[in-house]
Amino acid sequence: MNNNSESPKQELIQLRAENKKLLSEKNSAEKNKRELEHRISELSAALNDIQHSYNAVINSHCWKMTYPLRATLNAVKNFVLIRYFRKFCISLKRNGLKQTMHKVKKTLFPKSVYQDVIAAAVLSESDTQKQKNTVFDKNIKFSIIVPLYNTPVKFLNEMISSVIAQTYSNWELCLADGSSADHPEVEKAVNKFVQKDSRILYKKLPKNLGISGNTNACLDMASGDYIGLFDHDDILHPAALYEAMRAICEKKADFIYTDELVFRSPDINSVVAIHFKPDYGPDFIRGINFICHFSVFSKELLDKAGRFRSEFDGSQDHDMILRLTSKAENIVHIPKILYYWRSHPNSVAGSIEAKTYAIDAGIRAVQTNLDEQGIKAKVSRCETFPTAYRIKYDILSYDKVSIIIPNKNHLDDLALCINSILTKSTYPNFEIVIVDNGSDDPELFEYYDELKKNSRFVICSLDIPFNYSKLNNFAAKKASGKYFILLNNDIEIITPEWIEEMLMYVQRDDVGICGAKLYYPDNTIQHAGVIVGLGGVAGHCFGGFNRNDNGYLCHLVCAQELSAVTAACLMIKASVFEEVTGLDEDNFKVAYNDVDLCLKVREKGLLVVWTPYAEAYHYESKSRGYEDTPEKQKRFIAEQNYFKTKWADFLKKGDPYYNPNLTVDRGDYTVK
Repeated sequence: MNNNSESPKQELIQLRAENKKLLSEKNSAEKNKRELEHRISELSAALNDIQHSYNAVINSHCWKMTYPLRATLNAVKNFVLIRYFRKFCISLKRNGLKQTMHKVKKTLFPKSVYQDVIAAAVLSESDTQKQKNTVFDKNIKFSIIVPLYNTPVKFLNEMISSVIAQTYSNWELCLADGSSADHPEVEKAVNKFVQKDSRILYKKLPKNLGISGNTNACLDMASGDYIGLFDHDDILHPAALYEAMRAICEKKADFIYTDELVFRSPDINSVVAIHFKPDYGPDFIRGINFICHFSVFSKELLDKAGRFRSEFDGSQDHDMILRLTSKAENIVHIPKILYYWRSHPNSVAGSIEAKTYAIDAGIRAVQTNLDEQGIKAKVSRCETFPTAYRIKYDILSYDKVSIIIPNKNHLDDLALCINSILTKSTYPNFEIVIVDNGSDDPELFEYYDELKKNSRFVICSLDIPFNYSKLNNFAAKKASGKYFILLNNDIEIITPEWIEEMLMYVQRDDVGICGAKLYYPDNTIQHAGVIVGLGGVAGHCFGGFNRNDNGYLCHLVCAQELSAVTAACLMIKASVFEEVTGLDEDNFKVAYNDVDLCLKVREKGLLVVWTPYAEAYHYESKSRGYEDTPEKQKRFIAEQNYFKTKWADFLKKGDPYYNPNLTVDRGDYTVK
C-alpha cells in the first residue's frame, strides 16, 4: 500500500521539476529574444550610418572625378580574369583536362607540387629490390666522407641510417669526430652503429681540426675507389650510390653530382626549395656553387686536385669542386633528387648569415682557382646575392669589333641605337656596319651621309625581301673585325663596358658566342638566354621577370653556359661565324636563325655563354612588327618545323643547361 501511495507523489515531484525547467528555458529564450532585438536595432542603426556615409562618398565631387580610374582598374581586373580563362581553354584544347588541372594546381597550390616531387622520389619496394639485385660490370667501392662536430644525435642517427639504407652495398662510411668534450653523446651514438655494421668506420680526433681538417681526417680513413661528400646532419636518398654507380659504368664518369632538396628540420616533407640543376659549365660554377650536394668523384681525380684546404673553410666545398671539375675528364649530372639538405637556424641552408665568413672564403676560392689556372681576372661579390660572384676577366687584346646592324627606315630607332653605342661604349676599337634593306626615307639617307663622315661606319645596301640571315651574312663580308656583334636596330645600350663584358668570354679558345641581358622599356626582362625545347622549339627564359630578380639558382646574376642566346645582341668570333657558314639564310630567314647558329657553334665543341653584365633595352619587334599576317605565319611555321627536324636529336635529349624536371611550358623555371 505504501508503494502505491508514493508513486503518484514521485510523479508529481517529477512534473513540478520539469515544469520549473520549462519555465526557466522560456525565461531564458525571452531574454535572448530581447537581447537579439536590441542587437538588431544597433546593427540597423550602424547600417543606416554606413549608408549615409556611402551616399556622401558616391555623391562627392572627388568620387565622381575618380570614375575613369576606377573604371580602368575594373577593366584591367576583368581583362586578367578573361586572359586566365582564355589560357585555361587553350590548355584544355591542347593538353586535355588532366594536364590542364595539373597546371591549375601548380598555379593555385604551389606547395602541393613539392609534395608531388617528394612522392615521385620515393623508391618503391620493387625498385628497391631490383637495384639491390643489380650486378654491375665494375666493382666500385664508395667511401662516404662525413666530418662530425657536435652533431645532434637525432640528425646523426638519420644521416647514418640513410647510408645503411643504400641499395648499392659496396660502401664504407668514414666518420672523423672533432666534437668537443662536452658532447660525448656523439661517440656513444656512432658506436652503436659501428657494433652492428663493419662498413662504418669511426675515429675520435684529439681536437677539432676545422671543417677541412676534419674532412681530411676522413680521407685518411678512406679506402674506396670513389669519394662521396656528405654533411653530418643531412640525408641521402636510398638510390644515391646506385645512380652514381650507373653513371660510372655507363658514362665513365669521374665526377658526379645530383639534384637536391632543402627541407625545414625536422620534417623532410617540409620543403624549403628544390635545386634542379643544369649540366656542368665552368663559368656558372665559378659564379656560384650550384653543384654542392651530392658530389661523388674518383680517388684518382682527388689525388690530382689535392685535399681540402683549411684557408677556405666556409667555402671549402666550392674550392674543392672548382679544383676537381677543372681536372675532370667526364663530369656527369644526374637530374634526380638524391640528397636532402637539412635547413635549421645554424646551417648554411637556413641562412648564409649563420656563417658570414663563407662569403669571403668563396670569393678567395674562386680567385685562387683562376690564379692557379693562369687566368687573369678579378672576383667580387654579387650585389644582390652574397654567395654569388662576378668575375671580370682581363681583356687580352683590343682587336677590332664589327657591330652589324640590319635596318630599313625607322630613323628614330636606329639613331637611338647608334647614339647609345657612340656615347656609352668604352671599348676603343670598333666599327659599325649598317646594312640597309631597301629604305625609302630621304631623312634616313641624309643620316647615313652624316655617319659616313665618321670612319667607324660602313654603310652597305641589300634591297631584298626581308631575310635577317642573309642581311647579316652580307654585312659580315663587309666587316673587318676579328669579332662580330650582331645587333638589332631597336637596341639601346645601357652598360658602358658592354663590348668588354662579352669579349672577355669570346676571346677564350673554348667560347664561340656570348649573349647579353636585354630588358623591355619597363625594366622587365626580355632576354636572359634561350631554352631549347621551350614551347616545343625554343624560347627565352625569365621573360617578364623584374630586372633586379636573382632568378632560379641565381641564373639572372651569374654568367653561365647556355645552349643559345638571341642575335638581337650577341658577340661571335669572325672565324667561327665563317666556319659555321654564318646564319642559315635558306631555311631560317627570320625565326630561329640565332638558335640554329648557336647550336652549330656548340657542335664545333665551343661554349655559348650568357652574361648579365652586358645590358641593353630591346624594343622588341618595334621596327619589324609581329608575325601577324597569314604570309608571315606560314613562313614562321615552316621555319619552326624545319628546326624541329634538323635538331630532332637535340630536342629529344633535352637542353643540357635546363633540368628535365622543370616545365617547358614557360621559361620561369617552375617544376613540371
